[in-house]
Amino acid sequence: MLTGGAGRGVDLEAAVLGAGPHGLAAAVQLRRAGVNVHVFGDPFSFWRTMPVGMKLRSNDTATNLIELHGPFSLRAYGDELGRRIAAPVPLADFIAYGDWVQRRAVPDVDRRLVVELERAPGGFALCLDDGDSVRARRVVVACGIEAFAHSPAGFEHLPRDLVSHSSEHRDPARLRGRRVTIVGGGQSAFELAVLLKEAGAAAVEVLVRAPRVVWLRGHSVKKRIGRLGPVVYAPTDVGPLWYSRLVERPRLFATLPRGAQDRIAARSIRPACSHFVRVRLDGVRVSTGVRVTGARATDGVVALELSDGSSRRSDHLILATGYRVDFARYPFLGDEVRRAVRLVDGFPVLGPGLETTLPGLHVMGAPAARSFGPIMRFVSGSWYAGRAVAAAARSGRRPRIAGALSAHT
Repeated sequence: MLTGGAGRGVDLEAAVLGAGPHGLAAAVQLRRAGVNVHVFGDPFSFWRTMPVGMKLRSNDTATNLIELHGPFSLRAYGDELGRRIAAPVPLADFIAYGDWVQRRAVPDVDRRLVVELERAPGGFALCLDDGDSVRARRVVVACGIEAFAHSPAGFEHLPRDLVSHSSEHRDPARLRGRRVTIVGGGQSAFELAVLLKEAGAAAVEVLVRAPRVVWLRGHSVKKRIGRLGPVVYAPTDVGPLWYSRLVERPRLFATLPRGAQDRIAARSIRPACSHFVRVRLDGVRVSTGVRVTGARATDGVVALELSDGSSRRSDHLILATGYRVDFARYPFLGDEVRRAVRLVDGFPVLGPGLETTLPGLHVMGAPAARSFGPIMRFVSGSWYAGRAVAAAARSGRRPRIAGALSAHT
């Protein structure tokens, strides 16, 4: 229920929900298209919850915000600092870069959060966390994956002080001196294991369900093929050698048969880990081909039974089991919006301009991956998505409306 407030009756041509990489890309491209847009959200808030000391898996080209080249590029940021940003890019540097882009590209970000999004005559009604309300003709949802953290069944009965999701561990030092078991086989599992060990955890083990770990070797392949590297590998850095250039073109990807899309997506985002993490795994135990068949809390520790007949006792269990998109889990969606947006396996069905089946509502980021490919899950996916949303808004726009919303920074 919208409660009104100081902003009641103020209309926006477009509202962007989220101020991370995808939200900023949408805002910049919409403004370049002449669309009056207002951005709500806490800039890079999700990134600030990631483990201290983490490095980005993406290469330096794919870490560019907004677009590969231009005034908001990673190179432009480095030039202003007077130094080159190291690769792999440390999390702290990426957040600082994101703050720099936000200040220059979208300095008027409204840090209030949208707590309810509902349909309204001529568009949408947005209720904000301070009780204010506004209307918007068009809305872009770019709210990231925080709401989609996935914990598999079988652990929900354990006390919260003994089991957690990997997304809850910003400070690895909090588990100093503890025995930690991590369930997962991807980048987050192994990098968190390394950070925990380096922060003083007594013992760290990673349990991998697959029979082997996939270690990424894209950089070594590029070196071997020499000048052909930049030709066959797209700067977006998503997908293996034979899919990279296809995945970087979402419009083309969307024309493929569903089965082909699913196979390419699965191959492009399978659990894997970077070489720069692998070389730091000394002291971390890795067990492959095992799954947890039983878990119980006893004497203040987690006792695990594994599929190979062995057992483990740990002071803390971390589920590095990723994120599972379910658009309906965004807590701000009103009932009418939920009913109007068609979903398949939790993903909204999107058309040109990343527009949902509810006209005027666009979705960027991971929820767009089923329609436009795995690149949507990554920072570099915002390069295409921002332009596509802006093109749709420009071609289908209505006359500019009167009124403006004062910035809340």
